[in-house]
Amino acid sequence: MEDWEFGRTVRRWRDRVAPEAVGVPAGRRRRASGLRREELATLAGISADYLTRLEQGRATAPSAQVVEALARALRVSGPERDLLYRLAGHAAPGPDVVPSRVTPSIQRLLDRLSHTPVVVYDASWTLVLANAPYNALMGDTTAWRGLERNAVWRNVTRLPSRVVHTPEEQAEHEARLVADLRLTTSRYPADHALRRLITELTAGSPRFASLWDAEPPALTDPARRKTINHPVGPITLDCDTLLVTQDDLRITVYTAEPGTEDANRLELATVLGTQSLEI
Repeated sequence: MEDWEFGRTVRRWRDRVAPEAVGVPAGRRRRASGLRREELATLAGISADYLTRLEQGRATAPSAQVVEALARALRVSGPERDLLYRLAGHAAPGPDVVPSRVTPSIQRLLDRLSHTPVVVYDASWTLVLANAPYNALMGDTTAWRGLERNAVWRNVTRLPSRVVHTPEEQAEHEARLVADLRLTTSRYPADHALRRLITELTAGSPRFASLWDAEPPALTDPARRKTINHPVGPITLDCDTLLVTQDDLRITVYTAEPGTEDANRLELATVLGTQSLEI
């Protein structure tokens, strides 16, 4: 019954979301005032087929990650988010769990950066969301699943990345991520998912295991400029990570000085990448 009610609730709340409120062009041929199923699926980073099965009660037990993504895409209130979790058979995240909620005020901030590459991670360095310009710049993140969504894992296992690092820079970046993750575990000692993440990282990466067990090294300040090896050519950008302390989120923004060749290449990369993602 709860599975059916979860789908009905998502369907009902989808109808009340004005497209322009979430950055979706309304268009002239729209018959309904709310979001189309494909539009909500894109905003939540899930397939339209899976959303269809959820709404029709044919898919059961959506993960907490999917529930959070739908709550974020639907711009629901705190109590409504908690209701979605309960209907999906999950306990609503408490203060002892790494938060992944993007509050309406932070979402409004991100909306103002809709033409700027932005990625948001939680305190475990698990991807919360990446906007279309970020995917155009760095490569599509929508297909990432499981550990692929974790920046620590992606770095210590050296998964493909467009960011250009020297070996020394890469080693420092990995050490910095692991050190921050260690601090996160001290703040959320009761988070079972976080403990499971540490176990999986330790078992799957000797590099992570050695960094986790070693005395934290003295680190220099991270570089605030990064070069991205993009198909349109190398792009060197300012890279600033903003910490939302109350929600324990990390928001990284990539910008270029106006009028420079890097700014021109970033604009081209964003336009071409966004078009290819929409096809």
